[in-house]
Amino acid sequence: MTYITTHAAPATPLTAAELLPWIAFIGLLSLMMLYFVGAEQGATSLIQGNAVHEFVHDGRHLLGFPCH
Repeated sequence: MTYITTHAAPATPLTAAELLPWIAFIGLLSLMMLYFVGAEQGATSLIQGNAVHEFVHDGRHLLGFPCH
């Protein structure tokens, strides 16, 4: 009976310089999502109309943001 063995490549640790762009990108996306869910209405509105408000309406209530 013959066994086939495979060897995985050794894991290489990531450096802070490699992680920094991803951390910044995820942080920016998180802040944008927080704005659109929590503050995109009324005087701070960047987009005219109620489309964004209605799209994130249930998520707004789920996260505890008042909107009425």
